[in-house]
Amino acid sequence: MKVRLAKSKCQGHAMCNAVAPSVYPLDDEGYVAIDVVDVDDHDRDKAKLGVETCPERALFVEE
Repeated sequence: MKVRLAKSKCQGHAMCNAVAPSVYPLDDEGYVAIDVVDVDDHDRDKAKLGVETCPERALFVEE
């Protein structure tokens, strides 16, 4: 599974990072520091929860 970020939508709420910091690291300005991340099976549920918690819907799951 991959998660993709639409950077233009991200507003830096960091809710994804709050539920899955290992999947969604933040840059120095508090924005998600990924474009695309390959998620291993261990982090799959946390990654999906991060997608669901994004108020801007800036994260997308690609199976």
